[in-house]
Amino acid sequence: MIVLATVATAVSVGSAQAQIKVGITMSASGPGAALGQPQSKTVAALPKEIGGQKITYFALDDESDPTKAAQNARKLISEEKVDVMIGSSLTPVSLPLIDIAAESKTPLMTMAAAAVLVAPMDDKRKWVYKVVPNDDIMANAIAKYIAKTGAKTIGYIGFSDAYGEGYYKVLAAEAPKLGLTLTTHEVYARSDASVTGQVLKIIASKPDAVFIAAAGTPAVLPQKALRERGYKGPIFQTHGVATEEFIKLGGKDVDGAIFTGEAFSGAEDMPADSPFRKVKARFVDAYKAANGGAAPTIFGVHLWDSMTLVENAIPEALKLAKPGTPEFRAAIRDQIEKSKDLALNDGLSNMTPDNHNGYDERSAFLIKIENGAFRLVK
Repeated sequence: MIVLATVATAVSVGSAQAQIKVGITMSASGPGAALGQPQSKTVAALPKEIGGQKITYFALDDESDPTKAAQNARKLISEEKVDVMIGSSLTPVSLPLIDIAAESKTPLMTMAAAAVLVAPMDDKRKWVYKVVPNDDIMANAIAKYIAKTGAKTIGYIGFSDAYGEGYYKVLAAEAPKLGLTLTTHEVYARSDASVTGQVLKIIASKPDAVFIAAAGTPAVLPQKALRERGYKGPIFQTHGVATEEFIKLGGKDVDGAIFTGEAFSGAEDMPADSPFRKVKARFVDAYKAANGGAAPTIFGVHLWDSMTLVENAIPEALKLAKPGTPEFRAAIRDQIEKSKDLALNDGLSNMTPDNHNGYDERSAFLIKIENGAFRLVK
Protein backbone atom coordinates (compact mmCIF):
# COMPACT_ATOMS: atom_id res chain seq x y z
CA MET A 1 0.00 0.00 0.00
CA ILE A 2 1.49 3.31 -1.07
CA VAL A 3 1.06 6.40 1.08
CA LEU A 4 1.38 9.46 -1.12
CA ALA A 5 4.32 11.61 -0.13
CA THR A 6 2.23 14.76 -0.28
CA VAL A 7 0.48 13.92 2.97
CA ALA A 8 2.89 11.62 4.77
CA THR A 9 3.96 14.43 7.10
CA ALA A 10 0.43 15.58 7.76
CA VAL A 11 -0.56 12.05 8.72
CA SER A 12 2.25 11.57 11.21
CA VAL A 13 1.80 14.99 12.84
CA GLY A 14 -1.99 14.94 12.99
CA SER A 15 -2.39 11.50 14.45
CA ALA A 16 -1.27 12.69 17.89
CA GLN A 17 -4.36 14.88 18.29
CA ALA A 18 -8.10 14.34 18.25
CA GLN A 19 -9.02 15.59 14.82
CA ILE A 20 -11.46 15.06 12.00
CA LYS A 21 -9.99 12.36 9.79
CA VAL A 22 -10.50 12.16 6.04
CA GLY A 23 -9.35 9.10 4.09
CA ILE A 24 -8.65 9.35 0.36
CA THR A 25 -8.01 6.57 -2.14
CA MET A 26 -7.25 7.62 -5.71
CA SER A 27 -5.69 6.29 -8.89
CA ALA A 28 -2.36 8.10 -8.70
CA SER A 29 -0.78 5.36 -10.82
CA GLY A 30 -2.01 2.85 -13.38
CA PRO A 31 -4.48 3.55 -16.22
CA GLY A 32 -6.32 6.21 -14.20
CA ALA A 33 -3.21 8.24 -13.37
CA ALA A 34 -4.25 11.10 -15.67
CA LEU A 35 -7.10 11.67 -13.21
CA GLY A 36 -5.45 10.53 -10.00
CA GLN A 37 -2.23 12.52 -10.31
CA PRO A 38 -4.00 15.92 -10.35
CA GLN A 39 -6.04 14.72 -7.40
CA SER A 40 -2.96 13.66 -5.46
CA LYS A 41 -1.51 17.14 -6.02
CA THR A 42 -4.75 18.67 -4.73
CA VAL A 43 -4.48 16.97 -1.33
CA ALA A 44 -1.96 19.51 -0.04
CA ALA A 45 -4.33 22.34 -1.02
CA LEU A 46 -7.28 21.04 1.03
CA PRO A 47 -8.39 22.98 4.13
CA LYS A 48 -6.42 22.19 7.28
CA GLU A 49 -9.07 23.38 9.73
CA ILE A 50 -12.88 23.44 9.61
CA GLY A 51 -15.26 24.61 12.32
CA GLY A 52 -12.39 25.04 14.75
CA GLN A 53 -11.28 21.42 14.26
CA LYS A 54 -8.05 20.38 12.58
CA ILE A 55 -8.33 18.03 9.62
CA THR A 56 -6.01 15.08 9.05
CA TYR A 57 -5.82 13.56 5.57
CA PHE A 58 -4.74 10.00 4.83
CA ALA A 59 -4.13 9.68 1.08
CA LEU A 60 -3.43 6.33 -0.58
CA ASP A 61 -2.76 5.24 -4.16
CA ASP A 62 -5.04 2.41 -5.34
CA GLU A 63 -3.08 1.97 -8.59
CA SER A 64 -6.37 2.07 -10.59
CA ASP A 65 -7.15 -1.38 -9.18
CA PRO A 66 -10.59 -2.11 -7.63
CA THR A 67 -9.12 -4.70 -5.27
CA LYS A 68 -6.45 -2.27 -4.09
CA ALA A 69 -9.05 0.44 -3.61
CA ALA A 70 -11.11 -1.89 -1.42
CA GLN A 71 -8.01 -2.74 0.63
CA ASN A 72 -7.25 0.96 1.02
CA ALA A 73 -10.80 1.71 2.13
CA ARG A 74 -10.79 -1.03 4.75
CA LYS A 75 -7.43 0.18 6.07
CA LEU A 76 -8.63 3.77 6.25
CA ILE A 77 -11.74 2.74 8.16
CA SER A 78 -10.38 0.04 10.47
CA GLU A 79 -6.88 1.37 11.21
CA GLU A 80 -7.10 5.13 10.71
CA LYS A 81 -10.76 5.33 11.77
CA VAL A 82 -11.61 8.05 9.28
CA ASP A 83 -14.81 10.08 9.57
CA VAL A 84 -15.18 10.51 5.81
CA MET A 85 -13.85 8.62 2.82
CA ILE A 86 -13.17 10.08 -0.65
CA GLY A 87 -12.51 7.94 -3.73
CA SER A 88 -11.82 6.71 -6.17
CA SER A 89 -10.93 8.35 -9.49
CA LEU A 90 -12.54 5.79 -11.81
CA THR A 91 -15.98 4.18 -11.76
CA PRO A 92 -14.86 0.51 -11.75
CA VAL A 93 -12.40 1.29 -8.96
CA SER A 94 -15.06 3.10 -6.94
CA LEU A 95 -17.79 0.46 -7.18
CA PRO A 96 -16.40 -1.87 -4.45
CA LEU A 97 -16.28 1.07 -2.06
CA ILE A 98 -20.07 1.35 -1.97
CA ASP A 99 -20.46 -1.86 0.05
CA ILE A 100 -17.60 -0.91 2.37
CA ALA A 101 -19.04 2.55 3.03
CA ALA A 102 -22.46 1.07 3.77
CA GLU A 103 -21.11 -1.69 6.02
CA SER A 104 -19.08 0.75 8.09
CA LYS A 105 -21.63 3.58 7.84
CA THR A 106 -18.94 5.95 6.59
CA PRO A 107 -19.88 8.74 4.14
CA LEU A 108 -18.18 8.20 0.77
CA MET A 109 -17.52 11.01 -1.71
CA THR A 110 -16.75 9.45 -5.08
CA MET A 111 -14.78 11.37 -7.72
CA ALA A 112 -15.82 9.03 -10.55
CA ALA A 113 -18.38 9.82 -13.25
CA ALA A 114 -20.98 7.08 -13.67
CA ALA A 115 -24.49 7.59 -12.30
CA VAL A 116 -24.59 3.95 -11.15
CA LEU A 117 -22.50 4.99 -8.14
CA VAL A 118 -25.39 6.97 -6.68
CA ALA A 119 -28.46 5.64 -8.50
CA PRO A 120 -30.85 4.04 -8.07
CA MET A 121 -30.92 5.14 -4.46
CA ASP A 122 -30.96 2.32 -1.90
CA ASP A 123 -29.74 1.56 1.61
CA LYS A 124 -26.14 1.25 0.41
CA ARG A 125 -26.00 4.27 -1.90
CA LYS A 126 -27.47 6.54 0.74
CA TRP A 127 -23.89 6.69 2.12
CA VAL A 128 -22.44 7.75 -1.25
CA TYR A 129 -22.26 11.19 -2.90
CA LYS A 130 -20.86 12.13 -6.30
CA VAL A 131 -19.56 15.56 -7.39
CA VAL A 132 -19.09 14.86 -11.11
CA PRO A 133 -22.38 15.72 -12.91
CA ASN A 134 -24.21 12.70 -14.28
CA ASP A 135 -23.66 12.12 -17.98
CA ASP A 136 -27.39 12.19 -18.72
CA ILE A 137 -27.56 15.83 -17.60
CA MET A 138 -24.72 16.75 -19.93
CA ALA A 139 -26.05 14.62 -22.81
CA ASN A 140 -29.55 16.08 -22.61
CA ALA A 141 -28.21 19.63 -22.57
CA ILE A 142 -25.93 19.14 -25.58
CA ALA A 143 -28.69 17.38 -27.55
CA LYS A 144 -30.98 20.37 -27.04
CA TYR A 145 -28.23 22.73 -28.14
CA ILE A 146 -27.49 20.72 -31.28
CA ALA A 147 -31.18 20.83 -32.20
CA LYS A 148 -31.21 24.62 -31.76
CA THR A 149 -28.34 24.97 -34.24
CA GLY A 150 -30.64 23.64 -36.97
CA ALA A 151 -28.89 20.30 -37.40
CA LYS A 152 -31.21 17.42 -38.31
CA THR A 153 -28.76 14.52 -38.56
CA ILE A 154 -25.89 13.52 -36.25
CA GLY A 155 -23.08 11.08 -36.82
CA TYR A 156 -22.06 9.32 -33.60
CA ILE A 157 -18.77 7.80 -32.47
CA GLY A 158 -17.87 7.00 -28.87
CA PHE A 159 -15.92 4.81 -26.53
CA SER A 160 -16.86 1.13 -26.56
CA ASP A 161 -17.43 1.18 -22.81
CA ALA A 162 -19.92 2.47 -20.23
CA TYR A 163 -18.91 6.09 -20.83
CA GLY A 164 -19.57 6.05 -24.56
CA GLU A 165 -22.61 3.83 -24.43
CA GLY A 166 -24.15 5.91 -21.66
CA TYR A 167 -24.06 8.96 -23.91
CA TYR A 168 -25.36 7.01 -26.88
CA LYS A 169 -28.29 5.69 -24.87
CA VAL A 170 -29.36 9.20 -23.87
CA LEU A 171 -28.87 10.65 -27.35
CA ALA A 172 -30.74 7.79 -29.00
CA ALA A 173 -33.68 8.39 -26.66
CA GLU A 174 -33.71 12.18 -26.88
CA ALA A 175 -32.89 12.72 -30.56
CA PRO A 176 -36.34 11.81 -31.96
CA LYS A 177 -38.02 14.16 -29.48
CA LEU A 178 -35.85 17.00 -30.80
CA GLY A 179 -36.24 16.26 -34.48
CA LEU A 180 -32.77 14.74 -34.71
CA THR A 181 -31.66 11.49 -36.38
CA LEU A 182 -28.51 9.57 -35.46
CA THR A 183 -26.95 8.38 -38.71
CA THR A 184 -24.27 6.13 -37.19
CA HIS A 185 -23.34 4.28 -34.01
CA GLU A 186 -19.58 3.82 -34.31
CA VAL A 187 -17.37 2.82 -31.38
CA TYR A 188 -13.68 2.54 -30.58
CA ALA A 189 -11.51 1.53 -27.64
CA ARG A 190 -9.64 4.09 -25.55
CA SER A 191 -6.37 2.45 -26.60
CA ASP A 192 -7.07 2.38 -30.36
CA ALA A 193 -4.51 4.09 -32.60
CA SER A 194 -6.84 4.54 -35.59
CA VAL A 195 -10.53 5.15 -36.28
CA THR A 196 -10.26 5.47 -40.04
CA GLY A 197 -12.94 2.89 -40.82
CA GLN A 198 -15.43 4.40 -38.40
CA VAL A 199 -14.81 7.95 -39.61
CA LEU A 200 -15.27 6.98 -43.26
CA LYS A 201 -18.66 5.48 -42.38
CA ILE A 202 -19.64 8.66 -40.56
CA ILE A 203 -18.65 10.89 -43.47
CA ALA A 204 -20.50 8.61 -45.88
CA SER A 205 -23.70 9.13 -43.86
CA LYS A 206 -23.43 12.90 -44.58
CA PRO A 207 -24.42 14.14 -41.11
CA ASP A 208 -25.10 17.80 -40.34
CA ALA A 209 -22.98 17.39 -37.19
CA VAL A 210 -20.89 14.76 -35.42
CA PHE A 211 -20.97 13.85 -31.74
CA ILE A 212 -17.93 12.23 -30.09
CA ALA A 213 -18.58 10.52 -26.75
CA ALA A 214 -15.05 10.14 -25.46
CA ALA A 215 -12.77 11.61 -22.80
CA GLY A 216 -9.22 12.81 -22.35
CA THR A 217 -6.65 12.75 -25.14
CA PRO A 218 -8.22 9.67 -26.86
CA ALA A 219 -11.10 11.99 -27.78
CA VAL A 220 -8.74 13.82 -30.14
CA LEU A 221 -8.42 10.81 -32.45
CA PRO A 222 -11.85 10.87 -34.17
CA GLN A 223 -11.99 14.67 -34.37
CA LYS A 224 -8.57 14.84 -35.99
CA ALA A 225 -9.51 12.02 -38.39
CA LEU A 226 -12.73 13.79 -39.38
CA ARG A 227 -10.94 17.06 -40.13
CA GLU A 228 -8.11 15.35 -42.00
CA ARG A 229 -10.66 13.65 -44.26
CA GLY A 230 -12.39 16.89 -45.09
CA TYR A 231 -15.37 16.93 -42.75
CA LYS A 232 -16.24 20.60 -42.23
CA GLY A 233 -19.42 20.38 -40.14
CA PRO A 234 -19.68 21.14 -36.41
CA ILE A 235 -18.24 18.59 -34.00
CA PHE A 236 -19.50 18.16 -30.45
CA GLN A 237 -17.65 16.52 -27.58
CA THR A 238 -18.30 15.70 -23.89
CA HIS A 239 -17.07 17.25 -20.65
CA GLY A 240 -14.40 14.56 -20.59
CA VAL A 241 -12.26 16.71 -22.92
CA ALA A 242 -11.98 19.70 -20.56
CA THR A 243 -8.20 19.44 -20.18
CA GLU A 244 -5.28 21.43 -21.54
CA GLU A 245 -3.77 18.17 -22.80
CA PHE A 246 -6.74 17.69 -25.15
CA ILE A 247 -6.20 21.13 -26.66
CA LYS A 248 -2.43 20.71 -26.91
CA LEU A 249 -2.68 17.34 -28.66
CA GLY A 250 -5.57 18.32 -30.92
CA GLY A 251 -4.30 21.73 -31.95
CA LYS A 252 -6.22 23.39 -34.77
CA ASP A 253 -8.21 20.21 -35.40
CA VAL A 254 -10.14 20.55 -32.12
CA ASP A 255 -10.68 24.29 -32.41
CA GLY A 256 -14.39 24.99 -32.59
CA ALA A 257 -15.46 21.87 -30.69
CA ILE A 258 -18.39 22.47 -28.35
CA PHE A 259 -19.33 20.48 -25.25
CA THR A 260 -21.41 20.82 -22.10
CA GLY A 261 -19.06 21.02 -19.17
CA GLU A 262 -18.64 22.02 -15.55
CA ALA A 263 -18.63 25.62 -14.32
CA PHE A 264 -14.85 25.40 -13.80
CA SER A 265 -14.17 25.37 -17.56
CA GLY A 266 -16.11 28.55 -18.34
CA ALA A 267 -15.84 30.51 -15.09
CA GLU A 268 -13.64 33.29 -16.49
CA ASP A 269 -16.39 34.29 -18.92
CA MET A 270 -19.06 34.50 -16.21
CA PRO A 271 -20.10 37.80 -14.56
CA ALA A 272 -17.71 39.21 -11.98
CA ASP A 273 -20.15 38.47 -9.16
CA SER A 274 -20.77 34.86 -10.21
CA PRO A 275 -20.29 32.46 -7.29
CA PHE A 276 -18.61 30.05 -9.72
CA ARG A 277 -15.83 32.57 -10.36
CA LYS A 278 -15.27 32.86 -6.64
CA VAL A 279 -15.11 29.12 -5.96
CA LYS A 280 -12.73 28.62 -8.88
CA ALA A 281 -10.46 31.41 -7.67
CA ARG A 282 -10.36 29.88 -4.19
CA PHE A 283 -9.41 26.49 -5.58
CA VAL A 284 -6.85 27.79 -8.06
CA ASP A 285 -5.16 29.98 -5.45
CA ALA A 286 -4.93 27.13 -2.93
CA TYR A 287 -3.69 24.67 -5.55
CA LYS A 288 -1.01 27.02 -6.87
CA ALA A 289 0.18 27.81 -3.36
CA ALA A 290 0.55 24.09 -2.65
CA ASN A 291 2.16 23.21 -6.00
CA GLY A 292 4.72 25.90 -6.71
CA GLY A 293 2.45 28.01 -8.88
CA ALA A 294 1.36 25.19 -11.21
CA ALA A 295 -2.20 25.48 -12.51
CA PRO A 296 -4.79 22.79 -11.63
CA THR A 297 -6.94 20.69 -13.96
CA ILE A 298 -10.59 19.68 -13.90
CA PHE A 299 -9.72 16.35 -12.27
CA GLY A 300 -8.26 18.06 -9.20
CA VAL A 301 -11.56 19.92 -8.93
CA HIS A 302 -13.38 16.68 -8.14
CA LEU A 303 -11.38 16.14 -4.95
CA TRP A 304 -11.65 19.81 -3.98
CA ASP A 305 -15.43 19.86 -4.49
CA SER A 306 -15.86 16.60 -2.59
CA MET A 307 -14.12 18.19 0.36
CA THR A 308 -16.12 21.40 -0.05
CA LEU A 309 -19.33 19.42 0.49
CA VAL A 310 -17.79 17.86 3.59
CA GLU A 311 -16.53 21.26 4.76
CA ASN A 312 -20.02 22.68 4.40
CA ALA A 313 -21.48 19.83 6.47
CA ILE A 314 -18.98 19.72 9.33
CA PRO A 315 -20.07 22.77 11.42
CA GLU A 316 -23.59 21.42 11.88
CA ALA A 317 -22.35 17.86 12.37
CA LEU A 318 -20.08 19.06 15.18
CA LYS A 319 -23.13 20.35 17.03
CA LEU A 320 -24.56 16.83 17.04
CA ALA A 321 -21.59 14.56 17.74
CA LYS A 322 -17.84 14.31 18.26
CA PRO A 323 -15.32 13.29 15.55
CA GLY A 324 -14.35 9.64 15.60
CA THR A 325 -17.84 8.41 16.50
CA PRO A 326 -20.52 6.63 14.45
CA GLU A 327 -22.86 9.49 15.32
CA PHE A 328 -20.49 12.03 13.76
CA ARG A 329 -20.19 10.01 10.56
CA ALA A 330 -23.97 9.76 10.35
CA ALA A 331 -24.32 13.48 11.03
CA ILE A 332 -21.93 14.35 8.20
CA ARG A 333 -23.89 12.08 5.86
CA ASP A 334 -27.15 13.74 6.88
CA GLN A 335 -25.81 17.28 6.55
CA ILE A 336 -24.35 16.70 3.07
CA GLU A 337 -27.79 15.52 2.01
CA LYS A 338 -29.15 18.93 3.05
CA SER A 339 -26.75 20.88 0.78
CA LYS A 340 -28.74 23.56 -1.04
CA ASP A 341 -27.63 25.99 -3.77
CA LEU A 342 -23.99 25.30 -2.95
CA ALA A 343 -21.79 26.62 -5.76
CA LEU A 344 -19.04 24.13 -6.63
CA ASN A 345 -16.54 24.07 -9.46
CA ASP A 346 -18.58 21.15 -10.80
CA GLY A 347 -21.91 23.01 -10.68
CA LEU A 348 -24.75 24.10 -8.42
CA SER A 349 -25.30 21.40 -5.80
CA ASN A 350 -28.77 20.66 -4.41
CA MET A 351 -28.71 17.28 -2.70
CA THR A 352 -31.88 15.40 -1.72
CA PRO A 353 -32.52 11.99 -0.14
CA ASP A 354 -33.21 10.62 -3.64
CA ASN A 355 -30.48 12.50 -5.52
CA HIS A 356 -26.89 12.28 -4.28
CA ASN A 357 -25.49 13.90 -7.41
CA GLY A 358 -27.42 17.10 -6.80
CA TYR A 359 -27.34 18.77 -10.20
CA ASP A 360 -29.72 19.70 -12.99
CA GLU A 361 -29.15 21.34 -16.38
CA ARG A 362 -28.19 24.60 -14.65
CA SER A 363 -24.86 22.86 -14.08
CA ALA A 364 -24.36 21.97 -17.77
CA PHE A 365 -22.47 24.92 -19.23
CA LEU A 366 -21.88 25.24 -22.96
CA ILE A 367 -18.15 25.49 -23.61
CA LYS A 368 -16.38 26.09 -26.92
CA ILE A 369 -12.71 25.67 -27.73
CA GLU A 370 -11.59 28.94 -29.33
CA ASN A 371 -8.00 29.69 -30.27
CA GLY A 372 -6.68 27.10 -27.86
CA ALA A 373 -8.80 28.12 -24.86
CA PHE A 374 -12.08 27.10 -23.23
CA ARG A 375 -14.69 29.84 -23.64
CA LEU A 376 -18.24 30.02 -22.39
CA VAL A 377 -20.84 30.00 -25.18
CA LYS A 378 -23.13 32.96 -24.50
